[in-house]
Amino acid sequence: MVRMVLKIDGMACSMCEAHVNDAIRRAFPVKKVVSSHGKGQTEILAEAEIPQDRLAAVLQDTGYRLLSMATEPHEKKKFSLFGK
Repeated sequence: MVRMVLKIDGMACSMCEAHVNDAIRRAFPVKKVVSSHGKGQTEILAEAEIPQDRLAAVLQDTGYRLLSMATEPHEKKKFSLFGK
């Protein structure tokens, strides 16, 4: 799994967050996508990294601009009743 954090220009409200999330879900096979207009960022969890230029194109089509992107490996946390 890969965690991508996108800095996005142009999100001003919760509807903007929904537009960004929907555009990403329609264009790419993601596990999870969450946006925050207050932070100006979107977090994506996916099986493989999505190329920055493709993300930028999808966002630009919806009226938002990708400013930067950071990618890191993500391991799913395992649940344990015993805290181990």
